[in-house]
Amino acid sequence: MSAPPSPTSFCPGEAAPPETDTLAVDGGLKPAGPTPSQSRFQVDLVTEAAGSEKATATDCSSVAAGDGAEKAAEEAKGRFRVVNFADPRSAASSPDAAPVEGVQNGDTVMSEGSLHSSTGGQQHYHYDTHTNTYYLRTFGHNTIDAVPNIDFYRQTAAPLGEKLIRPTLSELHDELDKEPFEDGFANGEELTPAEEAAAKEAAESKGVVKFGWVKGVLVRCMLNIWGVMLFIRMTWIVGQAGVVYSCIIVAMATVVTTITGCSTSAIATNGFVRGGGAYYLISRSLGPEFGGSIGLIFAFANAVAVAMYVVGFAETVVELLHAANLVMLDFNNDVRIIGTITVLILLGISVAGMEWEAKAQIFLLVVLISAIFNYFIGTFIPFESKEKYGFFGYDGGIMLENLGPDFRGETFFSVFSIFFPAATGILAGANISGDLADPQMAIPRGTLLAILITGLVYMGVAVSAGACIVRDATGIERNGTLSEGFTNCTGAACKFGYDFSSCRPVNGEDPPCKYGLHNNFQIMSVVSGFSPLITAGVFSATLSSALASLVSAPKVFQALCKDNIYPGIASFGRGYGKNNEPLRGYLLTFGIGLAFILIAELNTIAPIISNFFLASYALINFSVFHASLANSPGWRPSFKYYNMWVSLAGAVLCCVVMFIINWWAALLTNVIVLSLYIYVSYKKPDVNWGSSTQALTYQQALTHSLQLCGVADHVKTFRPQCLVMTGAPNSRPALLNLVHAFTKNVGLMVCGHVRISSRRPNFKELNSDLVRYQRWLLNNNSKAFYTPVVAEDLRQGTQYLLQAAGLGRLKPNTLVLGFKNDWSNGDMKDTEIYINMIHDAFDFQYGAVILRLREGLDISHIQGQDDTSAMKDVVVSIDMSKDSDGDSSKLSSKATSVQNSPAVQKDDEDDGKAPTQPLLKKDKSSPTMPLNVADQKLLEASQQFQKKQGKGTVDVWWLFDDGGLTLLIPYLIANKKKWKDCKIRVFIGGKINRIDHDRRAMATLLSKFRIDFSDITVLGDINTKPKSESLAAFAKMIEPYKLREDDMDQEAAEKLKADEPWRITDNELELYKAKSNRQIRLNELLKEHSSTANLIVMSMPLARKGAVSSALYMSWLDTLSKDLPPILLVRGNHQSVLTFYS
Repeated sequence: MSAPPSPTSFCPGEAAPPETDTLAVDGGLKPAGPTPSQSRFQVDLVTEAAGSEKATATDCSSVAAGDGAEKAAEEAKGRFRVVNFADPRSAASSPDAAPVEGVQNGDTVMSEGSLHSSTGGQQHYHYDTHTNTYYLRTFGHNTIDAVPNIDFYRQTAAPLGEKLIRPTLSELHDELDKEPFEDGFANGEELTPAEEAAAKEAAESKGVVKFGWVKGVLVRCMLNIWGVMLFIRMTWIVGQAGVVYSCIIVAMATVVTTITGCSTSAIATNGFVRGGGAYYLISRSLGPEFGGSIGLIFAFANAVAVAMYVVGFAETVVELLHAANLVMLDFNNDVRIIGTITVLILLGISVAGMEWEAKAQIFLLVVLISAIFNYFIGTFIPFESKEKYGFFGYDGGIMLENLGPDFRGETFFSVFSIFFPAATGILAGANISGDLADPQMAIPRGTLLAILITGLVYMGVAVSAGACIVRDATGIERNGTLSEGFTNCTGAACKFGYDFSSCRPVNGEDPPCKYGLHNNFQIMSVVSGFSPLITAGVFSATLSSALASLVSAPKVFQALCKDNIYPGIASFGRGYGKNNEPLRGYLLTFGIGLAFILIAELNTIAPIISNFFLASYALINFSVFHASLANSPGWRPSFKYYNMWVSLAGAVLCCVVMFIINWWAALLTNVIVLSLYIYVSYKKPDVNWGSSTQALTYQQALTHSLQLCGVADHVKTFRPQCLVMTGAPNSRPALLNLVHAFTKNVGLMVCGHVRISSRRPNFKELNSDLVRYQRWLLNNNSKAFYTPVVAEDLRQGTQYLLQAAGLGRLKPNTLVLGFKNDWSNGDMKDTEIYINMIHDAFDFQYGAVILRLREGLDISHIQGQDDTSAMKDVVVSIDMSKDSDGDSSKLSSKATSVQNSPAVQKDDEDDGKAPTQPLLKKDKSSPTMPLNVADQKLLEASQQFQKKQGKGTVDVWWLFDDGGLTLLIPYLIANKKKWKDCKIRVFIGGKINRIDHDRRAMATLLSKFRIDFSDITVLGDINTKPKSESLAAFAKMIEPYKLREDDMDQEAAEKLKADEPWRITDNELELYKAKSNRQIRLNELLKEHSSTANLIVMSMPLARKGAVSSALYMSWLDTLSKDLPPILLVRGNHQSVLTFYS
């Protein structure tokens, strides 16, 4: 909350402006104290001087004005500023000046919110266009409506700037007698706890070290790509593959890395990049599932890579020591000792800070470049003493001889697999993205330039080595010129007086010679101008790669920890110091690296590590393809040199290279990634990063919805798509669970909620509850949509839903209601509304389904009862005025406002910002009241469909053919896991003398429909007269609702019927006497045959609209279904939903 606005003040010795220049206020001066808008916005008074952009006064000290401006700016930090302009004749305002009570400066622009008095009244300000400069002010500074500003779009505070909050739509649009709504976030901009922590750390850090594209990306990538391979394997590759194939190998690797570099650049320039490197890029593009799996193995790969590079360095050192007869223990243990000391030194450099690490990298790069230049210079300085080792200087004959391949125990792809790990350092710069001053510029420029430079150097080494070094050499000095006896010499060295033909291996034996491209890994030391510098280059390459990996692994792991993807690792993400260094991550990386140094067996681990890196590259390429395919408006990378199909080809190439390098390591990598992906998918981390997976899901849903609209309905593809009038979804769990049983993974389910309001509706609460209840359904694994509407009564709201619910073909076709248990005790107008809802459903060609439980459905009046398996602190609100089950979407009769609704009641701690917050919070101070017997039974009944149904029956009373919906629903229910032990029994009506014939006909029909059943019962006594006590009970039920037109004159009867259309006339009662008796008789038969059923599904009786009164129709439904197990009354829309044709 910003500070109240600074009062107007004047320069010393200057009089205040005359009152004629001030705003005239009707009814008195402006009340003191902050108004709602003033409490939200910082208001500063500045002066607009002609020809100057600064707010200065002609008679005031400029220094004083500057100080005041600084203070005002500090007070307004982080808030949107509404600028009020003072008259040029007055001085710049000072926050320390004495307040002027009641009156503001004459040229001050009043915001709309400031016109609102603290008492809720409204005051009127008149602007004088002749004496006022209001209309001359800069656009955007004369209203609280904000002009576009980058600070409105930030997510975190530092390092790029403070996040400002733009005025909400409510503050600009709502009436002035409303308090502005609290601050909120739009379109998923709310910060996660990890982002809030990052923002806090970033805001607190001062003097943070940030790197440019050269030091931060180019240097690191070049050092990582120029590995040991350059000095000890590149010449061997030329000997095996020849110059042409060697260049092809380098080009192939460069193509893969270039495509990946372009993909990395595209993702990195599609918004601000935080720390986390490859993990951050992949997770924010493809979502936490892929990002979490890759992040873990990528951090682990970097940690093990530390051991690989350190061991490479230690082996070189130990070889030099042993050559000088300096032995500590033995070769392996000496490597372990040197490796441990080395990794400790590297850890010290890393912990000292990124600045020290960057300085070390610069020094190592200088050494490495010096070694490379040393080699190239050496190729131009042939020495006769080096000829015996196979180096003769540049010669066309040698070049021609080395152009083609000479594979000895290798193939093209095996040589390629040996070289490719040398090209896997392209993410070294991106991995420290959090330490870059401008990642969007640095990552593309540094990465791609590093790939270009290193690729050219690798090709230059291949060409130069192939042009001046022969494949085999003996190392023996020549004895004069070749005599006539050596005419069989065919090698390129022959003209120099050397015959190395004896060096070629015979029958796969080891070559007898130890020099040349094939045999000497250290040939570059021989060629170079100063051989110790090549050894220094090897040291530099290994140490720089080890140092880069030692820094990358903790940085990636820190980002992974902060996102809370995996439990138990958050402590490693804590940062220390001004640069937020992950010291615990450094120690963990050190521990992993040291363990692998001591274990050794790195030859087995190396291909797995290379595959881990390649899996990261493949997913980065796939991220770009996926984001482009999703065609999301948010995918707008400023780096334009990418193509979605090229990125897809890059992803495929990376996968191919994985199997080329090592097929079993590739399989193991895929298994690990898939396992982690399944784990993260199962855990469902509560994050929303706007990934391309979300975008593509939306696009596919939209595309398929449109495709469905172009296909006509077919009986074979019919699905029950239900509009269920649940009200708040957690208030009628039995209704929700039973409908979910036959719509889950089969059809659409929409939970309709009608909010009855005769006053102005609160649409903000409606939208808030839409998010909350949809989240509640998801957390309870209910595959349904929640759709609330505001209407004046339940029927009107249901009509809205019947017309507008759904999208295209994904539209409800069946209305599901709870039975109105309290119809005989409540207002008959509600019963009229309830019955008319059923008529409306049939008018819209919907089917209708009514569920009745003996105990009732609505549990919203029971304190603290809710399914809290997913949300432990969600409870149903307390409303001691119990709603009827039939009024399935109606608020409490005493709740004309939304405050008493179960969907919106909340305590003061719930600020309504985050949709992930619970619906309600249990009041710990108020003890839960014990339930009475009726509520206890109601609660148990409401949970009966959540449990597995034991062996029992689902009884289907298919009395009237409605198209088959009465039969289809029990079939779908019986196929569910919880209902699989229940058998379907079918009851039909028939003639007493044709029972066997009717049973066989029904059995034939069911077999054609391929619906299993356990029994068919033909009822021949449906039309038998009911028992006298049943008739008496029905007569007693309808007695209060009769019109009794015979007891009054016709005019009075017609008036009463018009006022109370639900009343039953004597003529109507007589006309439908047989139908009334049938309902009574069917109830007797139901009690006789189905009193032990788990569920009864029965054809719903129809009542002709306008002919049968609501009271009589309600009496039929009540009489038919009372005192029975759970019963579903079903009536389809008389369009076939079953067929026996293929």
